[in-house]
Amino acid sequence: MAETSPQSVRQAVDGIYRSESRQVLATLIRLLGDFDLAEEALHEAFTAALDQWSRDGVPANPRAWLISTGRFRAIDAIRRRARFDATLTELANRLDRVASVNAAKRDEELEDDRLRLIFTCCHPALSSGIQVALTLREVCGLSTEEIARAFLTAAPTMAQRIVRGKAKIRDARIPYQVPSTAELPDRLDSVLAVVYLVFNEGYSASSGSSVTRTDLSEEAIRLGRLLVDLLPDPEAVGLLALMLLQESRRAARTSPQGDLILLEDQDRSLWDRAKITEAGALVERAISSQQFGVYTVQAAIARVHAAAPTAAETDWTQMVALYDVLARAARSPIVELNRAVAVAMRDGPQAGLELIDAILARGELADYHLAHAARADLCRRLGRTAEARASYQKALALALQEPERRFLERRLREVS
Repeated sequence: MAETSPQSVRQAVDGIYRSESRQVLATLIRLLGDFDLAEEALHEAFTAALDQWSRDGVPANPRAWLISTGRFRAIDAIRRRARFDATLTELANRLDRVASVNAAKRDEELEDDRLRLIFTCCHPALSSGIQVALTLREVCGLSTEEIARAFLTAAPTMAQRIVRGKAKIRDARIPYQVPSTAELPDRLDSVLAVVYLVFNEGYSASSGSSVTRTDLSEEAIRLGRLLVDLLPDPEAVGLLALMLLQESRRAARTSPQGDLILLEDQDRSLWDRAKITEAGALVERAISSQQFGVYTVQAAIARVHAAAPTAAETDWTQMVALYDVLARAARSPIVELNRAVAVAMRDGPQAGLELIDAILARGELADYHLAHAARADLCRRLGRTAEARASYQKALALALQEPERRFLERRLREVS
C-alpha cells in the first residue's frame, strides 16, 4: 500500500480511538486477564498504529490489528522485564497461556466483551460505589473527573475507588465472564445502575460545551438492548424504554447555536416518533409483568410527556400520581424535586415552591444547580424577582455545562 501522510494517519487513528478504544480495551482485558496490562497494551497498540500505518496504510480491520498488536506487545514487554527480574518469567508464560486460550475461545453466551467487562466490574465482591465507578471508567471511558461529578464527590476520592476496584479484581481473581443464568438476577441491579449513569452523562453532559454527548447515550442504549436480549428482566426492559424516550427528544433539546431548549419550549415535531413507539411497547411489556421497578415508572413518566401534543396538554395529574409511585419505590430528593415541578404545573407555582423550599431547608440538594434553577423559575412565575435572581445566581455558580450556564445567564438578565 502507498505511504499515507502523517496528518491523515493521525486523523484516522484519532477517529478509531474514539469509536473503538473501549471495545479494544475490553477484549485486551479478556485476553490478558489484567486491567493495568491491558491499558498499557492499548496505548502501545495505538502508538504503534501511528508509526506502522503511515508506512503500510490503515488495515482493513483496525480493531483486530490493534487487539493483536496490543496482546503481543504486552507479553513481549513482560518478557523483556523478566531478563532483569526472574519472578516475571512465570508471569510472562502465564499471560501467554491465558492470552492464547482466550484468543481461541468462542463466545458461547454473548459476543460482546464490553458487557462481559461490565459484569466483571459489577461483581458482588466489590462495593456498589466501586462497581459503578470502575465500569464507567473502564468500559465507557469517562474521565475520573466526570465520574466524580456524577457522584457529587471529589476526583481524588473517585480515583482511589477505581484503583481499589482494579486491585480487588486482580487479587481476588474475579473472573472475566458473564454470570450464569442463575447468578444473573442478583447481579443485574448494579449493571442497570451503571448503564443508566452512562446514559445520563450522554443525555445531559455534566460539564463542557455541549448539552449532550451522543457517543455515551448511544452506547448506553446499545448495552441496554444487549441486556434485554441476555436477560429479558422487566426492569432491563423498563430501562431501555426510559432511555429511548429520553433520547427521542435529543434533536429538539438544543438550538442550532447549541443553546438549551426547555421541554416546554421544544418543537415536538422534531421528536423521534420511531423511538417513542418502540419505547411505548417496551413500557407496556414491563408493566404487564407486574414485577417492574423504578426504571419502568420513570419510563411511564417519560411516556406521558411523549403522548402530549403540547406542554400545556400534558396530563399533570397522571404525572404527579406516577411520581407518587416512584417516591414510594425509591425515596430520593431528586425524585421529590421532579415531583414538586409536576405539582407546580398541576396546582400552580406556589404549591411547587413550597415543596422545593422544604427540600432545600433540609439541606438536601444544596449543591445541585437544578434545584436552585427550579426554585428560581417558580419565583419568576410568581413575580418574586429578587428571590428569582438570588436562586438563579446560586444555580449559575454551581452549573458546569456551558449551554446551561448561558441559559441561566439569560434568565438572570430577564429578572434583573
